[in-house]
Amino acid sequence: MNKRCTFYLLALLLPLFLLTFAQADASAQTSSESNTYSKEEIQNAVEGFFAGTTRGLAEILERIFADYGRPQGYIQGEEAGAALVVGLRYGQGFLHLKGMEPVQVYWQGPSVGFDIGVNVAKNFTLVYNLTDPNLIFQRFPGLDGSAYIVGGLSMNYQKSNEIVLAPIRTGMGLRLGASVGYLHYTERKHMNPL
Repeated sequence: MNKRCTFYLLALLLPLFLLTFAQADASAQTSSESNTYSKEEIQNAVEGFFAGTTRGLAEILERIFADYGRPQGYIQGEEAGAALVVGLRYGQGFLHLKGMEPVQVYWQGPSVGFDIGVNVAKNFTLVYNLTDPNLIFQRFPGLDGSAYIVGGLSMNYQKSNEIVLAPIRTGMGLRLGASVGYLHYTERKHMNPL
């Protein structure tokens, strides 16, 4: 084959080759999007759960999406906590993964730090890198800061292996401080926070 024929053959095959890769990439992105929640889906779920949105809540969602993108799931629940340097937190809710039935989850955990007060909160947690609901049942360490004086809003990240949780809490009570601890997610309610 002469050089001219080789050039024409490459000129014909190259666009076909590039089109095949572009279609494969678009297919992978569509598949990824079908297993995750869009920003609009999460905003609607948050708005329904918290009975409206505030500017602070919208800014928190923007930050989480900027940091981690589209979540595979979310947990909607309630929790209560108290602290006097050493704190405890107990909660329950439902884990929603895209395309799966909701799974009941419970969480409890200790914390220690400059933290004092009591609070009850609604909890909306974005869940990343979780494809099997059974993998939620483990301990997730994290740092937490709270400022509840009658009402308040807080968010932190918890990470275990590749799974990332981003709990958003809005609550009532009198609590102020910062602490380090973990939450243990379980299938059944436990009184022992460890």
